[in-house]
Amino acid sequence: MSIFTRVRDIISSNINAMLDKAEDPEKMVKMIIREMEDTLVEVKASCAGAMATKKKIQRDLDEVQKRAEDWSAKAQLAVDKGREDLAREALLEKRRHTDRIESLQKEQEQCDTLVDQYKQDIVQLEDKLAGAREKQRVLVQRHIRAQRHKVTEQKIRKVDTADAMARFESFEHRIDRMEAEGDLVNHGRKPTLDDEFAKLGADEDIEKELNALKQNRGGTGH
Repeated sequence: MSIFTRVRDIISSNINAMLDKAEDPEKMVKMIIREMEDTLVEVKASCAGAMATKKKIQRDLDEVQKRAEDWSAKAQLAVDKGREDLAREALLEKRRHTDRIESLQKEQEQCDTLVDQYKQDIVQLEDKLAGAREKQRVLVQRHIRAQRHKVTEQKIRKVDTADAMARFESFEHRIDRMEAEGDLVNHGRKPTLDDEFAKLGADEDIEKELNALKQNRGGTGH
């Protein structure tokens, strides 16, 4: 695959669609970025090479143009001196250099087109790469937030469970304590004088009621 074909594929690619279909979007976007970075390095290297070639062509062109001018001047000198034979030879050399000039100019135009294309590709690749890096940043942030949310939820559930158990145990302990305190209210307490007289009164009432039942029983028997 040529560098231009690869660049066209990258530029025309739909990163969002690729990430939507990916099982691991973070891994996919890393691969995309790596490929873009590698391609960008290669395109820049190719552009630098084309620019160096352009400079060499310009140096060659300047040299050939200078020689063509020299042979033109020699042809004119030969004519002035009446040496048409030398003038013809000089004009032939001038034509040879002129043909070379035309060839170099075509190479220069092609090189200019190539450099311009490389520069355009570099700009588009850098824009595409910036978009991919932004996607990566968003994905990483989403992943971090999701992880933090998960950890927070786990901590909340853990705290809620522990807190509920602690509250339940505290409430149960309070009930046990209240029951124990209730059992100890009258435990070991010596009856008061009022308690003794109240008991005597209750005993007397019981005796009266018992005697009444006996009398009723005796009367029924007669």
